[in-house]
Amino acid sequence: MPDPLVIGGESFACRLLLGTGKFASHELMAQAIAAAEVEIVTVALRRVSLDPGEAGHLGAPGEAGPLGNPGPERGSIMDHIPPGVRLLPNTSGARSAEEAVVLARLGRVATGASLVKLEVTPDPRTLAPDPVETLRAAGMLVADGFTVLPYCSADPVLCQRLEEAGCATVMPLGSWIGSNRGLRTRDALETIISQAGVPVVVDAGLGVPSDAAQAMEIGADAVLVNTAIAVAGDPVGMARAFALATRAGRMGYRAGRPAMLAATIAEASSPLTGFLHTSSTA
Repeated sequence: MPDPLVIGGESFACRLLLGTGKFASHELMAQAIAAAEVEIVTVALRRVSLDPGEAGHLGAPGEAGPLGNPGPERGSIMDHIPPGVRLLPNTSGARSAEEAVVLARLGRVATGASLVKLEVTPDPRTLAPDPVETLRAAGMLVADGFTVLPYCSADPVLCQRLEEAGCATVMPLGSWIGSNRGLRTRDALETIISQAGVPVVVDAGLGVPSDAAQAMEIGADAVLVNTAIAVAGDPVGMARAFALATRAGRMGYRAGRPAMLAATIAEASSPLTGFLHTSSTA
């Protein structure tokens, strides 16, 4: 049965979103997108080139590769995003609501995209999202006609406030961004999912495909992954694995998990009576 992910009135078949940073090359990133059949990718607006003749190109020449080393490529990352893949610009690097709004508006001019992933992360050590500035920026961007997908802490109250502000999704973190530590916020995520009236996209910290499966099994609508795929030994293989895990987790959620029994109780899957009979001819 069709089971689309609907964000801002748009429908998507794939529930894995992919970040485009940290890949060793643009070509490798393109291969990962194709392998996972991803339909939405996020790109940092602070990498928009505003040089004459390059407006609208994302990914400045020689952009940083893995571990912050200068990348081997020049040119636009946009040239390597397959046709039909939806661009989700993000405001990574913004430290205040005002900076996020400026980045989003520049990105809309450069790319024509009103869809924006809102990120306000003033702390360079943890890259933790600022709840106050994120909520302020969300209200400003929604009023300005943006479809806002806010990256936020796994705070049920904050997620409610962001939804009330008009955000198209909420994107609570699973653990610190780039940490690959998995669902450290699972209890809070379950509460957020249970009360949300918009899609919940678990963003940040997922390290292995089973993390994605777990997020989907508890009812998340999608997951966004970057570091775990981009810096894997085989990014293309890891992208495919995350895509399969995301699908499996969603299928498991829709199928309905049976009730959990107490730890001291067991229930046989086959009957324990009626199969040992004394033969009447013995």
